[in-house]
Amino acid sequence: PALMEALEISKKAAKAGFEWEKWDDVVAKLREELAELHEAQRSGSAEETAGEIGDLLFTVVNLARWAKVDPEMALRATNRKFRQRFAHVEKRSAEAGNTLEGATLEEMESYWQEAKRK
Repeated sequence: PALMEALEISKKAAKAGFEWEKWDDVVAKLREELAELHEAQRSGSAEETAGEIGDLLFTVVNLARWAKVDPEMALRATNRKFRQRFAHVEKRSAEAGNTLEGATLEEMESYWQEAKRK
């Protein structure tokens, strides 16, 4: 998986000394990459936007490494959590006699918040 490849590349670079000094430096890099993504999106270039999304993802992997979190496992857990919450949104929409397509964003957000509280 690309997440694991990024982690291995990141570890190798860090071992060679190409590493941030502190956590705040990694967070600053994340903010920088997010700003660059914003600029790429505003430029309208799909290729540039894709490149910046890749840079952002790579930086998030570095953030996970710094936090001693396996990025693959973290994303799998989040995917599972999202599926459970979205299933709740679907169920509540159906109970209200609605399809997801017929529900408003506000209704879906309300159901999402319910799922988060559970």
